[in-house]
Amino acid sequence: MSDKLKGEKGKEEKSFSELLDSYRVDRREDIKVGDKLKGEIISIGRDTVFVDTGAKIDGVIDKDELLDARGEMPFKNGDVVELYVVSVTDSEIRLAKAMSGIGGLSMLLDAFEVGIPVQGKVKEPCKGGFRVEVMNRRAFCPLGQMDLQFVENLDEYVGKDYAFLITQLEEQGKNIVLSRRELLERELRKGRDEFLEGIAVGAEVDGKVTRLMPFGAFVELFPGIEGMVHLSELSWSRVEKAEDVLQPGDSVTVKVIGIDRDEASGQVKIGLSIRELTADPWESVGERFHEGDETTGKVTRCVRFGAFVEIASGVEGLVHISEMSYRQRVVKAEDVVQPGDTVHVIVKEIDAEARRISLSIRDVEGDPWMEVEQKYQVGQSVEGTVEKKEQFGYFVNLEPGITGLLPKSKIRASREAGRIENLKEGDRIPVILEEIRPHERKITLAAGDSRDERDWQRFAKTAEKPMGTLGEKLQQALKSKKKKT
Repeated sequence: MSDKLKGEKGKEEKSFSELLDSYRVDRREDIKVGDKLKGEIISIGRDTVFVDTGAKIDGVIDKDELLDARGEMPFKNGDVVELYVVSVTDSEIRLAKAMSGIGGLSMLLDAFEVGIPVQGKVKEPCKGGFRVEVMNRRAFCPLGQMDLQFVENLDEYVGKDYAFLITQLEEQGKNIVLSRRELLERELRKGRDEFLEGIAVGAEVDGKVTRLMPFGAFVELFPGIEGMVHLSELSWSRVEKAEDVLQPGDSVTVKVIGIDRDEASGQVKIGLSIRELTADPWESVGERFHEGDETTGKVTRCVRFGAFVEIASGVEGLVHISEMSYRQRVVKAEDVVQPGDTVHVIVKEIDAEARRISLSIRDVEGDPWMEVEQKYQVGQSVEGTVEKKEQFGYFVNLEPGITGLLPKSKIRASREAGRIENLKEGDRIPVILEEIRPHERKITLAAGDSRDERDWQRFAKTAEKPMGTLGEKLQQALKSKKKKT
């Protein structure tokens, strides 16, 4: 290579180097005492650690300051550390976690004026706070400035080293007031800002339940930052009260489903969900259940037209009131079930897209009308219970689910018409099966005439009540007949 080319190349390299140095100086030319900066560890020496400050001059920190509680170095080359600038010269940028050791008043003044933390050891509790030793000087930290929370056990802090901010420095260093709380709040604000900048919809975050409300639960995601899990987002199952699922202090993992930032006030509302961390159970309902399946479920609520039953977590089906029972007349769902009951049901219909499942309780019990022809014959005398009295006749229950009609015309044609008309709902009555139509679910009855008074005393609860003039005459006639006999 010719000397000319070598010279030109040397100029190019020099120019590039100068540009780089210029860039680094320009980039961090504002470094000053009190700044807090992040830098990458370049080299770890025997007593000193060198840190890239982003400027032309590297930062230097005593190795001892970075050692952990066991006296070991927890960092390696390439790790990023966060430190304070405690002095700046043309040849050196001195870094520290906090000012410590034996220092003069000028160092304390620098720390006070610029806001550099100082290292202090809590010596003992005193009236209103703690006595703290800072750079071989006595200082005072008020009780309310020792921590973010109220300090209950003062002895817990004694003998420990903490970083403090000097909030008051008077009388040539004889009156020094410290605050650890202010430093913690500063760090907390920075952490909150970083957290809010990094959080996004869809993120999964660990948190702790702080309080329960009628509409949901608040979860602390970062100290001082809460999000809210609405009742509907607690579980795929129906949740009436948050305390049924969570308790204050519970650790939970939540998914961020909404972030509402108010630029004017700076407030941020974060919507959370626990249920979205698991798959929607309705997506697989067609694989898990089929029409005709028999399963068990829990009654979640009763409504005017039936009851909802949860047959799997987050999957509810409806038992219409007409599907409650073959064996009793159901006026309202509570006649058969109550919320919290475990019931057997049969799946009648599934519409996964509309999130609807029709269920039946009565089909599990079986339809008693299927056996009517085997159990009853025309002309058979049986006993029944007056279920309902209508103008056109009485509905008489023969067994659970089987009810026949005793027409008014059959009552009037009976020799016991007076007695029958005095019966009330719930009374027993003898009847004769006149017509059976199981496919139409109908049975026509006739009154079963009794042979003597003892039969009617057995069937009618109203026998002891006054029966009117005709009734009294019948009773007297029967008594006279017994005496003659």
